[in-house]
Amino acid sequence: MDYSTLITAISKAHQQAQAGAAGAVNRCHVLRNWLIGAYVVEFEQHGEGRAEYGEQLLPRLARDLARQQIPGCSREMLGRMRLLFRLYPQLEAPIRSSPMTKFLVFPGLQPAIRSSAMTESAVPTPSEPCPAKPPPDLVLRFSWTHLIELIRIEDPWKRAFYENECLRGNWSVRQLQRQIGSLLYERTGLSTDKRVVIERGREQAGESPLGVADLIRDPYVLEFTGLAEKPHHLESDLEAALLDHLQTFLLELGTGFCFEARQKRVTVGNEHDYIDLVFFHRRLRCHLLIDLKVRAFQHSDAGQMNFYLNYWKTSEMSDGDSPPVGLILCTDRDKTRVQYATTGLDHQLFVSRYLVALPAPEDLKRLLEMDLAHWEQTHSPQTPSEDQP
Repeated sequence: MDYSTLITAISKAHQQAQAGAAGAVNRCHVLRNWLIGAYVVEFEQHGEGRAEYGEQLLPRLARDLARQQIPGCSREMLGRMRLLFRLYPQLEAPIRSSPMTKFLVFPGLQPAIRSSAMTESAVPTPSEPCPAKPPPDLVLRFSWTHLIELIRIEDPWKRAFYENECLRGNWSVRQLQRQIGSLLYERTGLSTDKRVVIERGREQAGESPLGVADLIRDPYVLEFTGLAEKPHHLESDLEAALLDHLQTFLLELGTGFCFEARQKRVTVGNEHDYIDLVFFHRRLRCHLLIDLKVRAFQHSDAGQMNFYLNYWKTSEMSDGDSPPVGLILCTDRDKTRVQYATTGLDHQLFVSRYLVALPAPEDLKRLLEMDLAHWEQTHSPQTPSEDQP
């Protein structure tokens, strides 16, 4: 074995081990979610307290699981797990052949599995046979992010079509979303030359197929494993530097600001957005959400902040908290504009109280302009002087 062969062998061993680790994490993540869905269905069908909880089961369960610090179990996600259990009952087999089988604690789970296969929202009539369900090992090749897109499809034939194409092309989630959005299934059904439409759809998938790195950096996988998303994956160097200084500046004011999060992930549907900085003010008992734009203000920025505020009021506020305040910081290199997105807030009462504690916009303007000037000075290319060789 020569040296180059040694390097190649080690590299391949590392890649195979990394792929195996990522695959194992994904498998456990999907099976955990299926098992949680099974628990929810079993409780709803056979649990003694189902009448008491009724429609409040998922919200209450989500709150209690959050107190237990169990990630990825929001009300929306619990509903998806329940649907995963109903649409993919074949995942019972890998559950029962794995160490997770000891967690099948409900005596009535097996009847729940059988009945779940008949609760699919688009069950065909007897004259329309169901498509064959993919075997468990193929289902477990999908990430949870993929499965979220697939379980949203009510028509079982349409879902089977995208399952097949996704597996054949090893599509990323973005590719799957693009093909669903472009109505590949419907266009194929209407075409007289279905093979051509499918082949063109495969060619237009565009991006490189799903790789190990995509799975490892999947936000749901990071959440499941307890690993944090690194801000440098989400920010440019300039944005990171400005946020560093802004974060330090607010904390040094000593007026009640407590740092809570940076690049706080907001997940709605199967899309992720990130709030740049989140602070909590002790005296006013409210959160400050900061969104930094290294450019001039655009009207869509207010809509984005409005989205963050409404999400926060619905999903993140605790008892006794005041409504959150949003702060948008924008710059076009020589001007910084500060704007509040205050949908649902009382300008006269709450925001006016908050402005007493928040630094004046002029102070933030000067801070960002100084940071930008320093950045340009230290990162601009050096022009050689005339007397340099």
